Amino acid sequence: MASSTVTGRYALRGVSAGKEDVHAAVDKLDRGIFAGAFCKITKDYLTGLKSRCNVIHSDGSGTKSIIAYLWYRETGDASVFRGISQDSIVMNIDDLLCIGAAERILLSNTVNRNAKNVGADALANLINGSEEFLGKLRKLGVKVFSGGGETADTGDLTGAVVVDSCAVAVMKRSEVITGDKIRPGLSIVGLSSWGKASYEDFENSGIGSNGLTSARHDMLCPYYRKAYPETYDANTPKKLVYCGPYMLDDKLPESRMTVGEALLSPTRTYAPVVMKLLKKHPGLVKGLVHCSGGGQTKCVRFGRGVHFVKDDMMPVPPIFKAIQSASGTGDSEMYEVYNMGHRMEVYCKPSDADKVVKVSKSFGIDARVIGRTEKSRRADGKNHVSIRCGDRVLEYGPRD
Repeated sequence: MASSTVTGRYALRGVSAGKEDVHAAVDKLDRGIFAGAFCKITKDYLTGLKSRCNVIHSDGSGTKSIIAYLWYRETGDASVFRGISQDSIVMNIDDLLCIGAAERILLSNTVNRNAKNVGADALANLINGSEEFLGKLRKLGVKVFSGGGETADTGDLTGAVVVDSCAVAVMKRSEVITGDKIRPGLSIVGLSSWGKASYEDFENSGIGSNGLTSARHDMLCPYYRKAYPETYDANTPKKLVYCGPYMLDDKLPESRMTVGEALLSPTRTYAPVVMKLLKKHPGLVKGLVHCSGGGQTKCVRFGRGVHFVKDDMMPVPPIFKAIQSASGTGDSEMYEVYNMGHRMEVYCKPSDADKVVKVSKSFGIDARVIGRTEKSRRADGKNHVSIRCGDRVLEYGPRD
């Protein structure tokens, strides 16, 4: 059985895929009015209406901003940071989608930078890129608006730049996807993380914004370690720092992208797909899981007494093949860190799965039934996950 805690290269770089320390602290706190939901939801403190509820959510682009920094320093192209703005926003929006929130969202950004290394041109692209992407989301029907933000010059805290966002939403309690309907007997439909959606300007590698600490170090070569020591923790074993075979402008195997383009590919939002599903097929969606932190094991935190069986996964995108090939990372760790081909899961009755696939494909996003939910096989009845990988089945237990 695969461990539910990544103990390999990812952990040695000071990163936790399952955020065990975080959950050990926050899981003891009030879980909100819908304890099983993807995001914490509270009563409506903003307007006081009993029929409404509030959600406040924070996330960011993670260490993907460091790859943009490397690109910026190597090429002088500050526009690369526009994609980082999108990453930070989407990591919030697509989590909110999992509770059915896509309207009345106010978003704020926080940028912490080392002003000596990250200039005014980069900062302008981060700010303007954020406003531009929010406008694009509104055109796609997602009612999200800018609430301003904070920019801090924090040279003692960061050698490069950190980009985070915080989103606040008010929604009707009756429209919340509570998460308690994720039960045995459902189909799991995966929405592809790569390719080109009808609302995207460029081909997407599928990398998203998770696992970029390992992806960066495992893909990029020692040149970056020597040239940019400000981009890594000096306490990390040197054999795990920029230990890959590639430069940013090298061609990614099995792809039309360069390695840099693939690693920097802006995180796809599934908002148009989810919104169409919710409006065209009310009641069809029983649950949504954004396969972000925890990769393909993220689902284990939702529902009760569920065995998540993923036995017909989508093809693995070239970016993840290259990462695994360059690093020698085992399958168990790969599937726990990266999305490996689909980043959003829709849980529905088997008779409704074709409708989900049809809606997704109408936006140019491939989709398929990648598995199902069954009754937990564990003696304690807790959730667990089985993932077929070639001729092997990877097993993951609950996150306690």
